[in-house]
This record gives sequence, structure tokens and C-alpha cells, in this order.
Amino acid sequence: MLSETFLRMSDTLRKSFVFNVIFVAVLSMSSGLASAALPESMPQAFAQSTLEITAPIESSGHLVLFSPVREINNEIRSESMARLPVSGEGRLYQIARDANRREAREHYQKLLQDRGARILFECSGIRCGRSNVWANQIFSQQVLYGRDATQDYLVAGTVAEDGSRWLTSIYTVTRGNLREYVWIEHLKVAPGVAIPGLGEVNNRIFGPVIVPWQGGVTYRFDWQATDRRKINDLARAEGARIVLVGYSALGADESFSDSMDRARKAAESLSEVLAKTGVSRQQQELLIVGPSVVVNDPARQGDRVEVMVITR
Repeated sequence: MLSETFLRMSDTLRKSFVFNVIFVAVLSMSSGLASAALPESMPQAFAQSTLEITAPIESSGHLVLFSPVREINNEIRSESMARLPVSGEGRLYQIARDANRREAREHYQKLLQDRGARILFECSGIRCGRSNVWANQIFSQQVLYGRDATQDYLVAGTVAEDGSRWLTSIYTVTRGNLREYVWIEHLKVAPGVAIPGLGEVNNRIFGPVIVPWQGGVTYRFDWQATDRRKINDLARAEGARIVLVGYSALGADESFSDSMDRARKAAESLSEVLAKTGVSRQQQELLIVGPSVVVNDPARQGDRVEVMVITR
């Protein structure tokens, strides 16, 4: 049935369809090929610090936060967080009294920049949430409990040449006794798992942001506020292009053309939403592949629009 439908298409439509499929396939493969310098190695320690704890981390669901933390009824809440299968290490350093955590943070930021890492999220002070939650419930290191106003957090992602993906989290804090600490988690993420914000080509492609959708006449899109803000921020760059790739799951009794039409209408609806938030239609490129492109990533299934921002 799929081949018959394809043959009935006009030459122009067939060429357009094939281009879209090839384009999406290339993006799917290349999104994990960001260059990096030895991402498997733990970042070199800040010189004016002392290693106090080394803790191996092996987990099928390690919690990583990509937005500020909250605690409601003893439950951790965050707009963007993920429980990821990882292996790696955590290290606790105490910063010498003749240095400070700002210098330590700048040291690690420079190392991450040099290895081509992308900062996926960062915060400072009370905007990060309560230090008590970070110390005891996120990192399980009581010594990190300090002042909410004197804490910093960042998480960065790197993709190695072999396609392996690495996350590095840096948390710095000043305690009530004015002692300062750095906690570092350097983690290899298992393949086939979505990492919020990680998936760019030479730092020019952000995404894909997975936006599941429901509906027919009107549509409900399930995505994070932080993703919407990030897309809008990146879209402001000169020459930025926003690519919306419409996918649909082929129903048991559904024709290929009907499934393609559902994907097209959903992508057009999301395009309208972006236009209303300031992303002009002239910047947008809609690619409709429906059920024709199969992605093995379990997080990229079903009816969805995948959004990528391509910058100059």
C-alpha cells in the first residue's frame, strides 16, 4: 500500500518527500556527532582545592536536573529533569581558603568550553532552589548544604567522536561556616536515551526537542516551558532556521496518506503557536515524514513534532 501511494504521487511531490526523508535521516544520525576533546575524562581538578570524596555512580535511573529544583510534599519537582541510565563518578572537593568558588566555577567552565561541551542548564543563588534539596536529595552529600544565595549549578553535555554522550554537573556552594565546596558528577549516558537539549552538530543544531501532540481539529502539545524559551531565544540569532519535523504513528486501519495528513496538520498547528510567540513563519521550515521514518530511540515515538534550531 505504501509503494502504491508513493507511485501515485506527482514527480514534484515524490522528490519533495524523498528529500524530506533523507534530510531527517541525516539530522537524526548527525545530531550525535558534536566534536569533543576527551569527554570520557573527568575534568581536571581546580588547583586550589582538595579531593575529599570519590564516589562511583552506576544507575539505571540517575536523577539529573535541567531546571531549578523545588520540593513539594517531600517530592522533588523540576520543570525539566530526567532519570538516566549512567555510569561514572562523583567527586567532592573542598576549596582552599585563599581561593573561592567563583574561581573554581570559572575553571570548570573553561575546561568544558575547551572540550566542546554545551551548557544545557545553569543557575545561581536562590534561582537554583533550596541548597538543602540539592545537597541531601539530589547529590546525597550533606556537606553541600549551604546558603541558598551562595550556590551555583550547571550541567553540560558532550558528544564524543564515537557517538558516546557525557554529562558533567558542577555544583558549588558556600556553607554557613564560610567553607566552600565543589561537587562534580561526570557521567556516560547509555545509548538510545533522550537527553534534554543534547543533540547538536558542531554546536549549530539545537535539538531535537520532542513535542508529543494530541488532537485533530485543535491540538494539545506536551512540552516544557524551558524548551519553548530556549527555542525562542535561539530563533533571535541572525539567520536562524527553525525546523519542524512532523511524525505520526500509522494506525491499524489508517491509510498512509491519512497518517501523513495528520502529521502535516499537527506541524502546521505548532508552527502557528511558534509564530504567535515571536518565531516568524519566514524562519520556519516544515518537513512532514509521518510514519515513514523509524527512529529506534524510545523517547522519539508516536505522534510528535520534533523541533530543531539551526544557526549560522
